Amino acid sequence: MAGYKPKVISLTKRPGQTFGFYLRQEHGEEGHLVRCLDMGGPAELAGMKDGDRILRVNGTFTDALSHSVVVDLVRNSGTSCTFHILNEAPYKQAKAEGENLSSPQSTSVANGVANGVAKQAPNPKLCYLLKSSSGYGFSLRSDKSQPGLFMTEVIPGGVADGAGVKANDRLLEVNGENMEDSTHDQAVDKIRLGGASIMFLLADEGTDRYYQSKHMKMEACLATTKFLPHKPRIIEMAKGPDGYGFLLREEPNQTGHFIRDIDEGSPAERSALKDMDRLVAVDGEEVDSCTHQQVVDKIRESGKVCCLLVVDKDTDQMYGQGKVSPMLFCEEMKGCNSPPSYTEAINLPATVQQASQVQVKDEELKPKLCKMERTSAGYGFHLKGIQGVHGQYLEVEKGGAADRAGLNDEDVVVEVNSVNVEQSTHEEVVEIIRDSGSSLEMLVAKKSVYDQLKAKGVSITRLLLEETSYAQVHNQESKEEARPETPPGPARERSSSVSSSASHNSFDERL
Repeated sequence: MAGYKPKVISLTKRPGQTFGFYLRQEHGEEGHLVRCLDMGGPAELAGMKDGDRILRVNGTFTDALSHSVVVDLVRNSGTSCTFHILNEAPYKQAKAEGENLSSPQSTSVANGVANGVAKQAPNPKLCYLLKSSSGYGFSLRSDKSQPGLFMTEVIPGGVADGAGVKANDRLLEVNGENMEDSTHDQAVDKIRLGGASIMFLLADEGTDRYYQSKHMKMEACLATTKFLPHKPRIIEMAKGPDGYGFLLREEPNQTGHFIRDIDEGSPAERSALKDMDRLVAVDGEEVDSCTHQQVVDKIRESGKVCCLLVVDKDTDQMYGQGKVSPMLFCEEMKGCNSPPSYTEAINLPATVQQASQVQVKDEELKPKLCKMERTSAGYGFHLKGIQGVHGQYLEVEKGGAADRAGLNDEDVVVEVNSVNVEQSTHEEVVEIIRDSGSSLEMLVAKKSVYDQLKAKGVSITRLLLEETSYAQVHNQESKEEARPETPPGPARERSSSVSSSASHNSFDERL
């Protein structure tokens, strides 16, 4: 038993920040895995390692819990959380030997770890269903002995199941219309009239019991949005010398304020704002009822950094169908810049999982040298690699030091501070970065460029570089050029945009 005693790690973070690691469930691997540690983040500094398994969160044994439940335990812990961690090798050995990792002998729980942790009230849930050729994959049940309408016969792998619907969920609303006092036939008719898509407000059995016991009404404003396939985007960005690089417009025959004419290379483009995104909120304040000039003024008053909540057409339509505001997502995500959890991401409809890479014409077969200074949030990238296996890739946070220095997702790391790391292990590269101090220089290559150069037998060194290819964080913004003004026409207001630090197609959970 003694060989399986976990280490106890207590982490503290600032409000709005993270604990500096991703929590993952991976196919073919047991347990809740620690991945993608932030260099110099709370988790890495406290001794967490890539591949560690989390056994307890604030005293709650997690090994048998679902990924989403463990994520909620961490999120609900506030700015400090205590973890019981077991390294990868002893964890796998314990599993192979059938060790009971929840037993007192194998876990030394710190006194008072679970004390004072407030239990959040459960939430009803919003579920959005897109009808397939075989229908929605559920039935509706009513019972004279129990008032209300309930989901039943939810087909595993069907539309309803993939949207978060579970057997015995209570039906509260259909497309924003309350169904609690409706008959079975009225509800069925309402669903049929929904056409090819439907938005439900549901409560699982535990949530239903909780609100019944408190004599509280369940409403959409209390719901979780985590099961919805389309996500609003929280965009944070710093103003460049020429502003944020987009126009704000009111479109004919459409309600709202829309993002248009995004400048190439601008903060708006780098932060992944899209043409015809609808602006919902500025710095957490909803702007639907504001005039165009009032919204422009709010953005200007933000100063050098602005935070926008935006929705694309599909997301806007989905929230509108349920008669709920995208602000519900913003409130739920307040203080958390996490992408969807692993479970949520793998259940997204195929039409939602859009490719993020853009094809580049006439690709130059050259690496790039990127220099950056460590900020209070670190370097703004995650090193992706498997322990003991050569080859390291990058996952870059939008708007961070690495992003501003020109690094991109999936770039292959060739050199760190003039040291070639192509044959180095993950641990060795981490150590070089950790010892770099407050500045870092990396020679990297886009994956396709790296593969082509290797296929040609070309050694990837700085000799392939030209001076103009250097990307430096301290001068990149100053190189942005203003877009030429358009010919005479109505005056246009130039507004601002934001750089999102979350990857919305991620298959993991950042904590």
